[in-house]
Amino acid sequence: MAEGVQDIKLTSTSYVVLGLVAQLGTATPYDLKRAVELTVSNFWPTPHTTLYAEPARLAGGGYLHEEQEEGGRRRKEYTVTPRGREALDAWLADADAAPPAMHDESMLKVFFGADPAPLAERKRAWHAEQLELLEHYLAGVRAAGNLPEAERVLRFGTALHRALIDLQDETLDD
Repeated sequence: MAEGVQDIKLTSTSYVVLGLVAQLGTATPYDLKRAVELTVSNFWPTPHTTLYAEPARLAGGGYLHEEQEEGGRRRKEYTVTPRGREALDAWLADADAAPPAMHDESMLKVFFGADPAPLAERKRAWHAEQLELLEHYLAGVRAAGNLPEAERVLRFGTALHRALIDLQDETLDD
């Protein structure tokens, strides 16, 4: 390992940052925050505070290169290093992934005796909003015509929200 480089454990957040910096070429923590909001937050929410701390941690581990402006706001910009690209490529090639985790407070409430109908109505409305948002993103990605990975994920997201709307409708019909 190079001198001054810390041995750090890469997390899923590390890969979010590495992947986005690789896609963007160069990014500030603010750029990462905006990119997460417009892309992966629909299926991988990441706290904004983490997106400000993680790039510096990755730079300390030799996965990102950090450049800081001399004057002005002294923003830090990050680019992926060869070590970072190698780690990202290895992670992408690994077929293992943690199983999805569900964290649904309305299901918890129903489990403990809440009336499911009002909760299902609110969830249906939320899923409809998310579906509309993802369909808007999907239209933009299709118009750009060069983002097949993003289109694939957005198609999955729209299908998932449609299925969850159908499930809420079944709950409301009971």
